[in-house]
Amino acid sequence: MSKDWAIVTGASSGIGLEFSTIFAHKQVNVALVSRNVNALNSLANTLRTNGVKVLVIPLDLSVMEQVKDLVKVLDKKKIIPRYLINNAGFGDFGYFTETKWEKEEKMLDLNIKALTYLTKVYAKVMKIEGRGAIVNVASGAAFQPGPLMAVYFATKAYVLHFSEAVAEELSGTGVTITTLCPGPTQ
Repeated sequence: MSKDWAIVTGASSGIGLEFSTIFAHKQVNVALVSRNVNALNSLANTLRTNGVKVLVIPLDLSVMEQVKDLVKVLDKKKIIPRYLINNAGFGDFGYFTETKWEKEEKMLDLNIKALTYLTKVYAKVMKIEGRGAIVNVASGAAFQPGPLMAVYFATKAYVLHFSEAVAEELSGTGVTITTLCPGPTQ
């Protein structure tokens, strides 16, 4: 069994679930992070059949204290990730003047702040190790304005440009940052 670990946020469904499954099949241990503890436990039971270690960490990463708690949990368990998949995120639909600020604030906190913080923490660790890979999930939305989804499109543009800039800074260190820009998914 590999000693390598992957942290996957938004692991309970969709792209995060698929990344988690791929890591387990490649014998990489997985730390699963999401709010949905039942879905995480179900996925963990499935992944463990591959003989890998799976850590379930039910947190709401739109709350900065819980983002910091994630780092504390992994530090306490002495888990140094080889891979970080920043996949957690969500959008909203509606006229900007009519959508709820509270939901948009959570979106900004999750899609931008949590991703940036986790990238900062683990890019530093990976740089010291001389190896690692970070995948920041943006969207095809990152390349254009999005009427009726203005805040979401803007957060994904941030993810794209931030990731490209930090990837350049990490060039030659053994650490890569890849930005995934999928179209609509479930």
